[in-house]
Amino acid sequence: MHDVPDHAEPPHASSGADDAVRPSTSRRPVEAVLFDFHGTLAQVEEPREWVLAAAATCGVELDRVRATSLADRLLTAGRAGGPVPARVPPRLAELWADRDLYEHAHRGAYTGLAETVDAGIDGFPEALYERVRVPEGWVPYPDTEAVLKELRRAGVKVAVVSNIGFDIRPLFAAWGLDGLVDAYALSYEVGRCKPDPGIFLRACGMLGVDSERALMVGDTPADAGAVGAGCAVLVLPAADAGRANGLGAVLDLALGS
Repeated sequence: MHDVPDHAEPPHASSGADDAVRPSTSRRPVEAVLFDFHGTLAQVEEPREWVLAAAATCGVELDRVRATSLADRLLTAGRAGGPVPARVPPRLAELWADRDLYEHAHRGAYTGLAETVDAGIDGFPEALYERVRVPEGWVPYPDTEAVLKELRRAGVKVAVVSNIGFDIRPLFAAWGLDGLVDAYALSYEVGRCKPDPGIFLRACGMLGVDSERALMVGDTPADAGAVGAGCAVLVLPAADAGRANGLGAVLDLALGS
């Protein structure tokens, strides 16, 4: 048995005065949720399917073995909505740096990266890029619609905040989700990229909500930059297309459900 010092004091009973000076642990009411797009609300289609679909638009039917090989090489080179390229050729460096600020830079960077992979298919780099711009090239996460609907039902405003170089509104319209989003803060339109606090503040301004009453939900450290704008932040694990990514946790934080 451990010795107990003679001067040990009994547990302290808190007084009302003590409670008054302790920091409150109550959560701030959430009036708006800001969502990242890629990796949070939707994921790009499986790489091999991406390659097969793009080749088909060029009039070429690839066998699945060749498509898999091409997909691996293209992912290494750099895919819009995919991992950061292993190497950016010097001739593309400026376009790459500006890819999320200008439409032409976004297209030029990713078609240029695709061109470094010789597929022997005319028009293939453009077809690969166009596949990312259409609804069929993405897969909304399983919980996306349900979560957005529940937030709308509860009167919580929603914005999509994305580092991207093209308009994603048509995708949401095609998925029937456009009526569940109040605003879009897209980097190429706003002129700011995450983690710059400015893009999060712009989103809150679009919604007419104080940033301290907003929750940012994303899947990367860039999304956590919203802390600098005064927002609360939830970072979810990335998940493959079609797999749940824990988006339902948003409702626990925003609605206390």
